[in-house]
Amino acid sequence: MNSVDSTESAGTPTPAVVPARSPESGSTESTEPLNSVRVECPAKTNLTLRVGESRAEWGGRHRLDTIYCGVGIYDTVTVTRKAPGTGFSLELAGSHLGDLALDHADMRRNHAVMALFALAEAAGQSTDVGITLEKRIPVGAGLGGGSSDAAGTLLALNRLWGLNWPVERLRPIAAKLGADMPFCLAGGLAHGTGYGEVIETVDAGHPDILPGMLGCMVVGAYNTQLSTPDVYRMFDAIGAGTSTDAGVNNAGGTGFTFTANDLQNAAVTLHPRSGEAIRAALEAGATAAFVSGSGPSVVACVPDETVSAAVCRAWINGRHVDRLFETTAPVTPIIS
Repeated sequence: MNSVDSTESAGTPTPAVVPARSPESGSTESTEPLNSVRVECPAKTNLTLRVGESRAEWGGRHRLDTIYCGVGIYDTVTVTRKAPGTGFSLELAGSHLGDLALDHADMRRNHAVMALFALAEAAGQSTDVGITLEKRIPVGAGLGGGSSDAAGTLLALNRLWGLNWPVERLRPIAAKLGADMPFCLAGGLAHGTGYGEVIETVDAGHPDILPGMLGCMVVGAYNTQLSTPDVYRMFDAIGAGTSTDAGVNNAGGTGFTFTANDLQNAAVTLHPRSGEAIRAALEAGATAAFVSGSGPSVVACVPDETVSAAVCRAWINGRHVDRLFETTAPVTPIIS
């Protein structure tokens, strides 16, 4: 396993369909101290994302009202005890590491490493820990890969160190690291408020979750990343708009505008291929299609495997995305 793998070449090659893996949980019941813990930590999307005003006391973050959903594309976080005094280490693996693969990337600013230091401080533990990240969640894609890695690290260390803290005790630590991280600790479905860090678990009957949004999904990702601050700056400049690039299909199959994500207009302005992918997915029969979070990834909710295959064909033939994931939602982290 290399510590850093190279990124894809530039351009828009024909994407491959990547079935999302269904990790198997293992047993960790033992009275012996653990030397290693693995967490399969899923991606996230925002089924709805309403963006309010920015708040100075939140460091300029915007007020959010969102429905989070765990998506079955998994990074694997493994934490391992190291000899006292040897310090922490970070090893990265994966074919699509984006900016993480750059030689000048500061690994101390990696979300998983920051999570290690934050929990070590809160729990009075040593940072003599090795972290291995096997990346499958696209980087800089609006799918919460960094947040998921941080949450997975907190969950793994919580088990490794025998803390056994409940998620509710871990969430304030996660909230200091990023808006999505408190959700990623448990995944599933949740209503997020504040700047996204105030989490309330919900079920599929929540009124903001439209019929057909859950179950089978196709996720389209890109070689290009979008900076979240850049998307918010564009949002501040142009607003949510009334983009017809957002949509759902009603029972009769006719698309109508449904802007579930206030950041979508900004994301599509910065990355027009996302808008093309949304339109193509709806035309192929997707129940709903939208930019995930701050983009540029696109999520297509599909009723069955036939429509899933149709969306994949449309995206591949039109070169609307660079990579595809056929998966399901909602999902939760798996600790082993």
